[in-house]
Amino acid sequence: MLLVSINLNKRLGANGPRARFAAWLRTHDVAVIVAQEPYKPADRRPPLLPGYVFAGGDGHLATWVREDIATPAVSTPTAWAQRVELGWLTVVQVHLDAYTSAVRTAQLGELATLAAAEGGRPLLICGDFNLAPRPEDGLYDGEVSSFTTGTERKALRHLLQSVGLVDTTSADGREGVGFTFERLFTGKLSRFRCDLALLSDHLAHGVAVITRHDVRTGPEAFTDHSAVLLDLPLTLEGAEPDDVLFSISDLTGKQPPSAGARPYQPHKTAMSRQSPSPAARAVTAHLTSPLGIRTVLDHGCGRGADVAHYRAAGLEADGYDPHEGFGWPRPKKSGFDLVTQMFVLNVLPDPWARIRALQDAAAFVRPGGHLVVVTRSPEEITKAAAAGRWTAHHDGYWSSEGKGTFQRGISAVETTALAQHAGLAPVAGASLPLPGVSYILLARPEI
Repeated sequence: MLLVSINLNKRLGANGPRARFAAWLRTHDVAVIVAQEPYKPADRRPPLLPGYVFAGGDGHLATWVREDIATPAVSTPTAWAQRVELGWLTVVQVHLDAYTSAVRTAQLGELATLAAAEGGRPLLICGDFNLAPRPEDGLYDGEVSSFTTGTERKALRHLLQSVGLVDTTSADGREGVGFTFERLFTGKLSRFRCDLALLSDHLAHGVAVITRHDVRTGPEAFTDHSAVLLDLPLTLEGAEPDDVLFSISDLTGKQPPSAGARPYQPHKTAMSRQSPSPAARAVTAHLTSPLGIRTVLDHGCGRGADVAHYRAAGLEADGYDPHEGFGWPRPKKSGFDLVTQMFVLNVLPDPWARIRALQDAAAFVRPGGHLVVVTRSPEEITKAAAAGRWTAHHDGYWSSEGKGTFQRGISAVETTALAQHAGLAPVAGASLPLPGVSYILLARPEI
């Protein structure tokens, strides 16, 4: 799904730029538009974009979505930031102050607070930051510009580090990376990379980000800022058809899933085991004794075969599975030496669900205790998807659309990045003899 972030410099009110923008959107099949300064703030109504629905905002910040997509929730936490809920991803588009360093520094601090309030939810912060992240990103007459201060850059670094974001347009080797704004001032060329896309670190490696400069140069230009295009692993819900007399919700009072949405049923991936999993056997053979483990919780235990194995090994073990039919309710105690999470993350349909599962598992681990996570590997899932002709969905596949089961291959590197958002850190040198799967041993820090 393609999202574009772009500063339109109040030009959508003019017929020519609006028509060229609409043609550009069709060419690239853009699904979501987040725009800074799209039209003059005094205009009461947003300009119409053929094929798109206005989702919310004003002449400072506005969002449109393709007409076949359900309209997302849009809010305005501040006058210079807009929050958009795109499924499991929070998008915050910003237009920081264009004049005063102190104001931009304060806005970056407030943005860090807003980002932290998301609680680890996958996040994209994009828009016109009106600053150069690095000295080489802002030049005036060929020399480093003094427009951006060190204080601003420090505040930006704090934002990136505090919630685990990556400045995706700064990476070497990406297509189209470069200055996103160029203008002559008093006869001298000012060049800045100020239109940014800050993305959660666990997503950044798998998302294509392209900075398009053609939108501000040549006969088909429609603005003076480059566009930032992101190909996000999102499958958005479809819009409800508008040619029906009434909807199901009119009769039931409940809001149904949008067109094309299917319920997720991850419990249907649970295997009926008569013996413990190889992963559970590896835990008792290689982890419990060296780590001094006495108490274990199997988080997402399914029918409980691994719990029985841990108990047979002399451990005080319990299980938990959110599917009530398996009969393992949420334990009332916590403080376990070890929590195991076997083949859970790979059946959850998006990164936010996986982070929440890790956060929940971490809540059962005692300070200084451990969590071991095992998932199906990317290689295994890629092979299975090709053989089964699975349908792509979000960042993985429907393994069975009829059953509502999802699969994604997850590497240990990806699990580590997700776990950091749950307050967990990887344990160096941990090894389990588990060929063909991904695994990672994590620790909950001491208080």
